[in-house]
Amino acid sequence: MILEKEIKFILALDALKNVNRRNFNHDDSRRENTAEHSWQIVVLAQILLPYAKNYEQIDLLRVIKMLSIHDVVEIEAGDTFIFDETKMVGKYDRELQAAKNIFGILDEPLGSEFLNLWIEFEAEETPDAIFACAVDRIMPFILNGNSKATSWTEASVTSQQVENIVGKAVKRASEAMGEAFDILLEKAIEEGKLIKA
Repeated sequence: MILEKEIKFILALDALKNVNRRNFNHDDSRRENTAEHSWQIVVLAQILLPYAKNYEQIDLLRVIKMLSIHDVVEIEAGDTFIFDETKMVGKYDRELQAAKNIFGILDEPLGSEFLNLWIEFEAEETPDAIFACAVDRIMPFILNGNSKATSWTEASVTSQQVENIVGKAVKRASEAMGEAFDILLEKAIEEGKLIKA
């Protein structure tokens, strides 16, 4: 059948709607799912692009592709909370195998294109990947900072952890995003949403 693999792939992606993340929606009514997160960061990237360092060198379409597919691995590997150091061990290998399996549904060259975009995102070395990673990291930070920060408080996340993991990625990508991060981080500490450390 024509488009058989494409349809099989897009139906496989439907499982992202059932992968719950540690972060809560802005209204704190429930945890967000990975499909919702992916949609939100694709929109956020378009908004934040003018603030990126050397934004004229960034290919927004490539960034959108990265952001739309980088969490597909969670269908098999699950969501790994970025502040859970024990689950970070072996994360790349688990997710790489999942990426190969899921993107392998597609014919070439699309399967390899998606896999290579995923690998590029994870390496965080190109301007596109640096910006994409910053957008991916700042979105949960924005949600926690503007809600009850339930995912932070239930895991006893410290300000130093947030600075090391989120702040470094954000500041590497954008001075303006870095300034906003610092302001929001201080506010979160003052409001008791993060343990000062």
